[in-house]
Amino acid sequence: MKRVSSVKTLAGPAAASICLLFLLFYGVFGDQGQLTTDFSQSGLAPSFDHPFGTDWMGRDMLTRTLFGMSRSLGVGLLAALISAAVALALGTVAAVGGKQADRAVSWVIDLFLGIPHILLVLLISFALGGGMKGVVVGVAVTHWPSLARVVRAELLSLRSAPYLLVSRQMGKGPLFLAARHMLPHLLPQLVVGTVLLFPHAILHESAITFLGFGLSPHEPAMGILLAESMDYLTSGMWWLAVFPGLSLLAGVLLFQYLGGWLQKRFTKEASI
Repeated sequence: MKRVSSVKTLAGPAAASICLLFLLFYGVFGDQGQLTTDFSQSGLAPSFDHPFGTDWMGRDMLTRTLFGMSRSLGVGLLAALISAAVALALGTVAAVGGKQADRAVSWVIDLFLGIPHILLVLLISFALGGGMKGVVVGVAVTHWPSLARVVRAELLSLRSAPYLLVSRQMGKGPLFLAARHMLPHLLPQLVVGTVLLFPHAILHESAITFLGFGLSPHEPAMGILLAESMDYLTSGMWWLAVFPGLSLLAGVLLFQYLGGWLQKRFTKEASI
């Protein structure tokens, strides 16, 4: 009975993970045949042959949406991993580098938290000329402060742990303490925080691309699809915006679900 309950508990996260992995790798292994321009099929409403309809150039919107989600998830993945690495580095410096380092890191965190994310992402992406590099750098640079604050607080609470005091008395340095004692304890919070960075990274990438400061119009991405759809909504082609928008929302909710599940799982294990 307990085994059946465990399988049911894992079924949801496993299904969500499979869906996200499918979307992530679709851009590499997906069939691009449906992206061929065919003006005889332009503007078709959703049907059995084209579940998401076709656009003004006769391209299948389901295929374009899958490729767009793949590109947006790839950008979000790269940006989230970079943000997590920055947060880990600064949080560790604040915890083991002494009072001056802690004050400096705390000041930088407060500075970045005081600036609206979307504005800073736009400025950085524009300064770097947009494109993949501008979007990744812009999103990565602006999404680490909240996670860095969590990392710093967690590591500071560990500094007075008995086993760390013993290690210090044995002459171990800050880097040894961080690598052997602090970081393994921090790993669950870091994993959860990184997963929860994905929704923000994906939404901000789509937002700045929608506004024209992100990925190139020639690259498939959710912001591109939504921006293009605005020109055709008045002509009744509602599916150009509705289905990509719902797909983007579904991807964000799947990441939030996985992050929440991981958080509950780690919390439960820590309490045992």
